[in-house]
Amino acid sequence: MLKNLTCLVIDDDQDDQEIFLMCIHKISTHIECTTKNNGVDALCLLESDIAYIPDFIFIDVNMPKMNGIDCLKKLKTIDRLSETKIYMYSTTSETATVNETAHLGADGFLMKPAKTAELKEKLIHIFNLTTVITD
Repeated sequence: MLKNLTCLVIDDDQDDQEIFLMCIHKISTHIECTTKNNGVDALCLLESDIAYIPDFIFIDVNMPKMNGIDCLKKLKTIDRLSETKIYMYSTTSETATVNETAHLGADGFLMKPAKTAELKEKLIHIFNLTTVITD
């Protein structure tokens, strides 16, 4: 029996959220996603529901209210998320930003791909799935 995975997607762009969710749904029905529009809302969720421990968190770098780097810094102070894999993603992959997020503890950096098939393949690799699983 495959364990359900949980994801938190933090992105201010509704279209990007929908694309992410669509790709995840195509990968597996065993991956449950929650979305938040910015880092402040994500932190409020994590502070109010201490039982919620996502397996993966994906954070857009460029967001209003709290950018992705500041959100990453705050997330890394939450002890119960120590096993959670955190990936940053953006439309740009400036070396300084990629290096900074790695230094702050991000598990990886994704460039937002132009094609959903590319995102789907990257997510399959991140979730460490050898096959796409759907019911």
